Amino acid sequence: MALTERTTVSAMTILEDGQIEVRRSRRVFGATGLIGERYHREVLLPGQNISAQPPQVKAICAVVWTPNVIAAFRAAHPNN
Repeated sequence: MALTERTTVSAMTILEDGQIEVRRSRRVFGATGLIGERYHREVLLPGQNISAQPPQVKAICAVVWTPNVIAAFRAAHPNN
């Protein structure tokens, strides 16, 4: 029985201050279908380097992270 694995972005949540929570699902499939699934979450901060993110995450960041959102986040969180 051959197993295959697929990782996808399964959810994105935009927080009030512009942070974006990204949930990835890692799914393992066998001959009969889905065997198991695990989740990994990360939080992206406004203005953060997102060059390694998939295209759909980059597209959401481009819309949400306006210059005003980035400036407001940096003012509210100077240590980030």
